[in-house]
Amino acid sequence: MSNLRTVAVIGGGISGLSTAYALHEWAAAAGISIRCTVVDASPVWGGKIVTHQVGDLVTEAGPDSFLSQKPAGLELCDKLGLSNQLINTNETSKRACVYSRGRLHELPEGLVVIVPGQLGPFLRSGLLSWAGIARMGLDLAVPAKRSPEDESLAAFFRRRVGRQAFERMLEPLMAGIYAGDAEQMSVQATFPRFVELEQQYGSVIRGMMTARKASSSAKHSGPKRTMFVSLKNGLSDLVAALVHRLTDQGITFRGGCAVDALRVRSHQLGRWTYDVILNDGSALSVDSLVLATPAYVSAELVRPLTPIAGGLLEMIPYASTATIAMAYPRAAVSGAAEGFGFVVPRAEGRDLIAATWTSLKWPHRAPPDQLLIRCYVGGVGREAILQLDDQALVARVRAELASMCGVTAEPGYVEVNRWMKAMPQYTLGHLERLNQIEAALSRYGGLVLTGAGYRGVGIPDCIRDGAIAAERVVRYLSGERS
Repeated sequence: MSNLRTVAVIGGGISGLSTAYALHEWAAAAGISIRCTVVDASPVWGGKIVTHQVGDLVTEAGPDSFLSQKPAGLELCDKLGLSNQLINTNETSKRACVYSRGRLHELPEGLVVIVPGQLGPFLRSGLLSWAGIARMGLDLAVPAKRSPEDESLAAFFRRRVGRQAFERMLEPLMAGIYAGDAEQMSVQATFPRFVELEQQYGSVIRGMMTARKASSSAKHSGPKRTMFVSLKNGLSDLVAALVHRLTDQGITFRGGCAVDALRVRSHQLGRWTYDVILNDGSALSVDSLVLATPAYVSAELVRPLTPIAGGLLEMIPYASTATIAMAYPRAAVSGAAEGFGFVVPRAEGRDLIAATWTSLKWPHRAPPDQLLIRCYVGGVGREAILQLDDQALVARVRAELASMCGVTAEPGYVEVNRWMKAMPQYTLGHLERLNQIEAALSRYGGLVLTGAGYRGVGIPDCIRDGAIAAERVVRYLSGERS
């Protein structure tokens, strides 16, 4: 077919797979024919989405859920016929806690999205002193910052709600999402909504209250979803469904193939052919190329084309983490585990970032006579613990659980999953760096970057960004110059 266009997607995580899926949709809408190949160095698809089933236990090595408030995840599940497999978090009398000053404090309802909806539970939580509560309330009076200059998460929230509320409640929630240091992270790149609320309402709390009222009065169609959702048999079902659908659509998969180099050539002004050199000696020559790889991998691939873009991509740092799943006899931990788990402020100086009572949070994750726990360690400034071998790492985590919540029993099952340089950090100036990367790559039409390193680390963020990348590719292949 003379009008056939070829595309290669490098990276078979959720970003790359979502890009390939959206490419098929956009190409059909544009009336063009595309032949797409997805390449990954790993023989297994899905990247950090890894579900393990061991007997009656279901563990997630990477992410265990995604936000229902961001529509891209739910929409993709619907398109793939997985909506009936979506599950909400369990109903419990307690939700989540913060470990602070030697004990667990229940988080006020709604604080998982940063600002509480009711003052009563907040006052009773014991997390803040009366002075800290009063300072947080000053958010209603503190004038909005009018400078467009980027600001760290720590500086923004200390300015709005005070040091105590930030360090004891907000910082551990943010660290649990990004595994980062709030002193270095960009508020505009990580939580832009709060900057918008400050600018629109003059107060984060006032803006959140207004938004919550509007949300509660709005009519929602379809089944009610909790803030976080997962799939009944684990998130790997999303990957399996995507790969199956893409295979049916004629997408070619080349797993276990690393990209050694990237070359470009042009026979027409503004149009390029991309030669992707693989480590098995073969090459792909395509009209358009999507790099859905970590920023530091993409940096090495594009450096021969534009050293500026390569250098900027290399400036996006990545943190290393590990998850440790352990299953205990339910009777042996009775009373020690309640709600969904807890987060730990950096100010506590502990090894543990967070722990989830997995089988209390999600149905069908363990038999009724067992409790499945997942612990989270590492992150910026706390990566030294990852130098321990598995046995020593588990011993350290068990000591933390014993000290913090009284879990002293011997686990019947243990699983360690290490994620080295896996969590991108949106440090100060991140959005400006993205603009500079875009400018440096602008002469290479049809070369697009996507993935968690750029505009969101969550599963819905990656799905949405992959769809945007696919749209850009199709517009380019349809003849658009920009």
